[in-house]
Order: sequence, then structure tokens, then C-alpha cells
Amino acid sequence: MRRALAAFAVSLAVLVPAAALAQAFPTKPIRLVVTYPPGGGADLMARLVAPKMAEALGQQVVVENKPGASGQIGAAEVARAAPDGYTLMLDASSFAVNPSLYAKLPYDPNRSFTPLAVLALYPNMLVVTPSFPPKDVKELVALAKEKPGTVAFASSGNGSAQHLAGELFKQKAGVDMTHIPYKGGGPALNDVIGGQVPVFFANVASGLTHVNGGKLRALAITGATRVPSLPDTPTMAEAGIPGYEVYEWNAIFAPAGTPPAVIEKLAEAIASAMRSAVVRARVASLGGEIAGYGPKEAGRFVREQTELWGKVVKAGGIKVD
Repeated sequence: MRRALAAFAVSLAVLVPAAALAQAFPTKPIRLVVTYPPGGGADLMARLVAPKMAEALGQQVVVENKPGASGQIGAAEVARAAPDGYTLMLDASSFAVNPSLYAKLPYDPNRSFTPLAVLALYPNMLVVTPSFPPKDVKELVALAKEKPGTVAFASSGNGSAQHLAGELFKQKAGVDMTHIPYKGGGPALNDVIGGQVPVFFANVASGLTHVNGGKLRALAITGATRVPSLPDTPTMAEAGIPGYEVYEWNAIFAPAGTPPAVIEKLAEAIASAMRSAVVRARVASLGGEIAGYGPKEAGRFVREQTELWGKVVKAGGIKVD
């Protein structure tokens, strides 16, 4: 009996501080470290979500940009931070690519972080120069098979989201296409518009204006569903490439070891932010969809993405500059 009472007392001693911590948290502003520069997609998401998180938490959420090395600089800083919920990280889909691209990272991608949420999924679109003969994906595949290596696709650099989207297309379609890396998405897009390179996997938000203006032709969407802004453009699966599903995405992470009660409170605040009409409308305007993944789903999604891109990088022999 005494042992049972002692065990009960110990359990209470553990539960009460945890409950008290969750109730009190947060008592000061929270840092949201963005692993990319101001003005980009990750930064936009952070500054969209942070004020809504602050409303839910009753404390300011301060966005700090720590760019460099495909997100590694910011990630390393957050990995070293105290696991108390006051330092978080907003990263992009490169988080799941870096482990296969770099032999050594300044953090352990599997053990240094606890995913809190995947915020939104942004499909790309396969676009071509208007003068390019193929009018759909099947014709593009047929041309690439007829003339291996002669069809080129542009990207914003080796290991970039556009490069990986093209490599997965090659592998799924069984074609040989030539990759032309650029130093940034802007120069790549400009050369596709100008006809120097015929194929590009463009961000929907940045490419939509050019498609509507007739400077690019959209052949397919890389997500599982069509996007409202391009209702007549099929998904890649509908266009004849089953199993092809690619997104750029943003997720929020906490340092590993953050107390479960704090994780739960942060996840609830993020979910509340993503339910905001302002947030949902902005994501939709960028061609994205709300993911709504909490900690468990986010962890599964990040693991699956890491496995997918690891296979693509290995099969494609992709190396970073």
C-alpha cells in the first residue's frame, strides 16, 4: 500500500508541473526563426502566421531571418536552442532534401527537432515556352523518348525544388532530359519565357501571371488536385504520370526535448492561425492549400518527404555546387 501511495505521489509530482507549465506558457515573446531571407515564400508564411499565433498565445511571436546554406544556418541555431518553446523554426521543403544532398549537416535531421505542423502545400506547374511543339505531357514524353537528352529543363540550381521536380519527372516518365541549372528561379523563368530553355517546373504564384499573359503554357499541376486559378490544367496523374505528386511546403519545428504540454499548446496556436480567413485566403492566392497537419501527421509527412527525395537524389546522382 505504501509503495502504491509513493508511486501515486511521484506521478502527481510529474503531472502537476507539466500541467502548470502548459497553463503558464508562454510568459514572454517567442522567436520564430525563418531559415530563408526576407521576401521569399518561407518568410511570407512566417509573417502571415506569426500574428495569428500571437493572438492565440497572448504573447508576441517575433520573426527572425537566419538564411544560408539551404536552411542549414537557421536550423543549426534552433537545434542548439533551449527546448522550452520560446525558439521555433519555420523551414521549407529543403529540410527533407538536405540530408541526402549533404554528407554532413550541423544538426541531426532525425533527432534535433520535433515537428509542430505542416502549414501549407504549394504544388508547382510544368510550364513550357509557347513555341515548344508538345501541347501536353504525353507529347512531351514522346518527344523526350524519341530524342533522348535533347529536351532541356531549367531550374534555380542543383538540388533546388525545380531540379528535383524535373528529376522525379524523368524517373517516373522514363525519359532522358537535360538539366540546365541557373542561379535563382528568376533567371531560369526569364530564359524559359525567352525560349532559351523550353521546360520549367514553376511556382504557381510566380508563373500564373505569365501563363495568363500567354508567355508560358501550363501542361500540368504537380499536386494531387487541380488548382482553382488554372481549372483546365490537369494534374500530373491526370496527364499520364501516375504516382507523381510534388509540393513545396512550409513547416514549423521546435527543438527536440520540448515538453509535450508546450508542444500541444504551440500546435493548437498554429492550428488556430491556419483557420484564419486571412491566412487561408492568402495561401489560396498563392496557389497553395492548407495542410492542417499537427505534430503526429507532420512528423510522418516529413519522414515520407525525406525518404522520397533521398531516393530521387540517389537515382539521379544529384550533387550540389
